[in-house]
Amino acid sequence: MGNKLSGKDLIKLGFPKNNSINIALGQINRYRKKEKKEYILNEAKEVLLHPEKFKMHGTWGKVAEGLVNPVEVKLQQLKTTRVPFSIFGENEIDEQAKFQLYDSLKLPIAVKGALMPDAHSGYGLPIGGVLATENAVIPYGVGVDIGCRMSLSIFDLPASFLKGKDHQLQAILKDNTKFGMKETHQNKVDHEVFYRSEFDDIPLLKQLKDKAYKQLGSSGGGNHFVEFGIVKLENPLPEWKLEPKEYLAVLSHSGSRGLGANIAKHYTYLATKQCPLPKNVQHLAWLDLNTHDGQEYWLSMNLAGDYAKACHDDIHRRIAKALGKRVVVTIENHHNFAWKEQVDGKECIVHRKGATPAQKGVLGIIPGSMTAPGFIVMGKGNEESINSASHGAGRLFSRAKCKSSFTQSQIKKALVDHDVTLIGGGIDEAPMAYKNINTVMALQTELVDVLGTFTPKIVRMDR
Repeated sequence: MGNKLSGKDLIKLGFPKNNSINIALGQINRYRKKEKKEYILNEAKEVLLHPEKFKMHGTWGKVAEGLVNPVEVKLQQLKTTRVPFSIFGENEIDEQAKFQLYDSLKLPIAVKGALMPDAHSGYGLPIGGVLATENAVIPYGVGVDIGCRMSLSIFDLPASFLKGKDHQLQAILKDNTKFGMKETHQNKVDHEVFYRSEFDDIPLLKQLKDKAYKQLGSSGGGNHFVEFGIVKLENPLPEWKLEPKEYLAVLSHSGSRGLGANIAKHYTYLATKQCPLPKNVQHLAWLDLNTHDGQEYWLSMNLAGDYAKACHDDIHRRIAKALGKRVVVTIENHHNFAWKEQVDGKECIVHRKGATPAQKGVLGIIPGSMTAPGFIVMGKGNEESINSASHGAGRLFSRAKCKSSFTQSQIKKALVDHDVTLIGGGIDEAPMAYKNINTVMALQTELVDVLGTFTPKIVRMDR
């Protein structure tokens, strides 16, 4: 008996001559190639005898599922009509983003859709797209940066605290934030998220755990940031014990780093293999939540979301410690995620790709740009928007267009005009790249109430 497991070995055991053999070999070669062949063959016998016991097993789950309930993979056809949808701020949205939403509304699993006023085209669902589906999750409907989110910490310090402390606050941001692919904190910290069973039970996550540990408390590139600024509260908020005045605050924007990106890549690939779609909508391939892969993605997505929160918590903890001050209020929300929610009286999977949850009474943050205010909002629970609002101002210019349209001197002038200090940042994140946040907010008064604003003053981004 050779040392490497082959398809013939599995056929000899009694495995059917179909795709289950390829799936088994793929999983074993990827995750268990260091284990003894004899041990794996004994386990394979058990899978054949009792497949129902292995349905959520990391290596054998997909194979066991195929043995219990073989499924024929066939090209999915789109419906000829769209499910109900709403578009907010239609005149501010590019046609390609609308067509991407229209395509998603014809999926056999689609229940309802919406487009937010900051929307622009993306992969799969457009950015700013919201889609409710029936018992299925679309990895590219969630996005590559799973759990990308906002987090705002308000300190019980007056806005005047900023005066004369530019260099000190810049140093705090430089010393306590890390950005991009290579930067990580030297003094690593532990977190309860790393003790979650998913890191042991799901082979892909097991491989990603070390990288996730190293990247904790760091932010990605692109439009991710950490910034000091001024929160202005419009009304007294007794539950926060804060009067309606101006306070020092820290706002951060980033997601689940390499962990989320690898989860998105892996399960998007699996979705496209199991759910072939016409070429123009292939990025909308989904995973049925009744399947092994659907359940595994759901667990992985939720873990990535919790990891993204852990990263923000660590960033804000480090900054508060460096300031020597205590955070009074934290407001936070995901905007690249999927949730189980009631939609028109039916449980659905609600994908918000670049959209803020805005159920009645739910708090969130909608940022502007580095020279424009962000808004602290409370959701109104509008069913037409599937309880959602915009996740920012939205891009007017693509990253490539920015590089050919703007110069560093234009960006410097905009920063000086708005009294903003920028550490890092590239031309592709020029303030002029974004829509007017005040226009976007005016288009969603039915979706959220504004409680206050956040004005950036010292901004740190990737270089």
